Amino acid sequence: MALRLLYLLVLGAVILRESCFGASSHSMKFFYTGISEPSQGQPHFFTLGFVDDQLFSSYDSNSRKKQPRVSWMEKVGQEDPQYWDRETQKVRGHEEVFREGLEILRSRYNQSEGLHTWQEMYGCELQRDGSKGGFDQYGYEGRTFITFDKETLTWVAPDPLAQITQRNWDADLGWSQGNKVYLEEICIEWLEKLLSYGKETLLRTETPVVMMSSRTELEDGMETHVCQIHGFYPREIDASWRRDGEVWLEDTFHKSVAPNVDGTYHYWLSVQINPKERDRYRCHVEHDGLQKPLDLELKEPTKSKYNLGLIIGCVVMAALVLVGLIAGILVFIKRRQDDYEAAPTSDKGSNSSDQGSNQAV
Repeated sequence: MALRLLYLLVLGAVILRESCFGASSHSMKFFYTGISEPSQGQPHFFTLGFVDDQLFSSYDSNSRKKQPRVSWMEKVGQEDPQYWDRETQKVRGHEEVFREGLEILRSRYNQSEGLHTWQEMYGCELQRDGSKGGFDQYGYEGRTFITFDKETLTWVAPDPLAQITQRNWDADLGWSQGNKVYLEEICIEWLEKLLSYGKETLLRTETPVVMMSSRTELEDGMETHVCQIHGFYPREIDASWRRDGEVWLEDTFHKSVAPNVDGTYHYWLSVQINPKERDRYRCHVEHDGLQKPLDLELKEPTKSKYNLGLIIGCVVMAALVLVGLIAGILVFIKRRQDDYEAAPTSDKGSNSSDQGSNQAV
């Protein structure tokens, strides 16, 4: 149960995190996390691999095995029977590097024993126009520790104490070059391979269902309209309020795209308007599951105060729950971002989707 909670928290972070890529087409990301003194039942080290937002592989220090997390990943083992054993042995080596990295960092920051975290996040992206992207970054104790600049083959360290690591890693140019090759070539090759394995799930489209709700503000007579979009896949969606055909941002509010339990997504956005101008506004939705964009008209709010309050209450409650979940996720991930002070390995053979980390701090 504790390990499953970790998976869910990181999954939430994968979905919410857009700082590296923004809106993406398809991506493969890995999370390596070390914890110095985890709570009872939690592993002190675990790795998670995601294609888009789907967990496809994992390893933790309790099971000591790297294993598939979706049925379509079994195709890898069928093509290469030694794949999972080889990956398990490799990640066990990374586990030891994480242990050492945590001790080095705790000493470097003059910290006492207790809960400390060290994490690496890295991956690649393949956009619809064929362009590619990649990133590799580390964090310690909720702060960015060091980030790889693959264009200059250098490491960027905002923290003065991280500059010790920066000098060590910049000195190993061959390792940095290998890291760049992994992010720009091998990672993309594996992403394309995994997309072909899981195409029934990862390349499917689900048509969004769009609904409108509204209420009248008792204080000033203004109207609030909520455009709710449910059950769509893939995650990318273009939804906006339009006034006279133009995107309208004034007096609008929206939440982040969020997952449903069935693997689809939901999203909503609201706008406050003068009821005399209701006919000028539309909820505009574009998605791969739609043959053409939708433009929904605004309707006169219902007169039932109870129903209106219930609708808005549900929306607000959902937002509060999401905010609480996001806060928990971000605290958890931030704590673990800085957990991992070991850098990626220079062994980046194409028989592995995961580059791992073997470089000392």
